[in-house]
Amino acid sequence: MDSAGFAPPFWLSNPHLQSMLPSSTLRRSFVARAAAPLLAASRDVIVECGDGVRLAGHYSALPQATRDLVLLVHGWEGSAESQYLLSAAQYLYARGFEVFRLNLRDHGASHHLNPELFHSCRIAEVVGAVRSVQGLFPDRVLSLVGYSLGGNFALRVAVRAPAAGVDLGQVVAICPVIDPARTLESLENGLWLYRNYFVLKWRRSLRKKRQAWPDLYDLDDLLDSRDLTGLTETLVLKYTGFADLMSYLNGYSITGDALNGLAVPCRIITSLDDPIIPAADLERLASSARLEITLTRQGGHCGFLENLNRESWADRQVHATLVEARARRA
Repeated sequence: MDSAGFAPPFWLSNPHLQSMLPSSTLRRSFVARAAAPLLAASRDVIVECGDGVRLAGHYSALPQATRDLVLLVHGWEGSAESQYLLSAAQYLYARGFEVFRLNLRDHGASHHLNPELFHSCRIAEVVGAVRSVQGLFPDRVLSLVGYSLGGNFALRVAVRAPAAGVDLGQVVAICPVIDPARTLESLENGLWLYRNYFVLKWRRSLRKKRQAWPDLYDLDDLLDSRDLTGLTETLVLKYTGFADLMSYLNGYSITGDALNGLAVPCRIITSLDDPIIPAADLERLASSARLEITLTRQGGHCGFLENLNRESWADRQVHATLVEARARRA
């Protein structure tokens, strides 16, 4: 486990500021301006994931030839349009990487694509999406970058990639969910703003699902809830097939032997002061020569901002990791 030198200015040292500012309106205009070339080159793609599942994504091609393609996955209740994702995508795009931004099921404007509800154990369809993207661009070296829950998905994809016929150049996970039960506990017992933020966004998403599939869902029992644990448990028991909440949470945990047998180079970047993902959980990951862990003293949850009007330290670290991976392949 390596410690790296992220050092925010004093006024940006608070972990809650670091966690909230990447998605705030204070950065929106900067990210929108910076990402204009990426978005101008973007085209919508529906990805076939197997078993009839379809996920939505956005592909940005470069005008010049390149061999590098990066697939980015957002966090829970984020989307391919999330500011932290657009910031990283544009930073990579401007430096010679083509970019595919994937929406997880029921994220972004994709609630109409699949009748079943999203839940975090739907790893098979994300593996299928990555395999399909590689099939669309077989001459590219494909790397995978994920944030928070997307980082958790990225690491689980890395484990399953060889068996699925997916050849990944590099995986980077920013502040990945490690032990979902501990993350849920942090959200419930930590600063109330996080719990309220996710409950409100989740309920908004469920309303969109009901609107898209009115004959399948009324969801009143979920939409009336303001308790994150209760909302999660109700969804699990009613719509996922898991026997209880803990079985579901353990189903997407990456602790213990979940990352055994990694055949893909992976890097985790996370912080000690993350208010959502307990850094102590890193000690419960399986050790692997393929896994590098960078733990900073500060940075919050998917923050790592040094300024409001520039790319994040994490953006630069992702780029540096992918450049190093490209050099190893040369």
